[in-house]
Amino acid sequence: MMKVKVILSAIALLCVGFAAQAQEVKIGYTNVEFIMDLMPEMEQIAADIKDYETQLQTTLQIKGEDFQRQVQTFEQASQTMTEEARAAKVQELTALRDNLQKMESDTQISYQRKLGELLSPVQTKVVNAINAVAAENNYTHIFAESAGQAPILLYTKEEDKFTELVLAKLGLEMPAAPAGN
Repeated sequence: MMKVKVILSAIALLCVGFAAQAQEVKIGYTNVEFIMDLMPEMEQIAADIKDYETQLQTTLQIKGEDFQRQVQTFEQASQTMTEEARAAKVQELTALRDNLQKMESDTQISYQRKLGELLSPVQTKVVNAINAVAAENNYTHIFAESAGQAPILLYTKEEDKFTELVLAKLGLEMPAAPAGN
């Protein structure tokens, strides 16, 4: 697996070398999540999504507690019920359990959809700033660096300040590095 990566990197390096002969190649990289975390809108988004999550969890909890009460009531009364009544109640409780499970699944989907809606304007703003900074500074390629996954970079200068340029474009400041780094 490592050999394949080395070979692919060498091929990509050759391709960039040929492209560099045809035009100047300027590559930058940035961490979109890092930039988004510094956006002032993120505090409100975090509060809004937390409120939404609480609403969803409260609704699920109420439905779950209601279901548990009905199961307990059934368990206490099942000995005195007729066979038909017991079968009907079991069928009703099974349907309620299935509805509760579907509601849990729908809640996850609803949460993800809401998060996407809230983040979309900030993502668009950051992407537009990245595109503007790349155009203004003659970058030909920008790679995204994301948590847990290293970007594929063939070459970058240590002094590359692309993230700082994007932050400046958005009117934000780079936070100070922790002492000892």
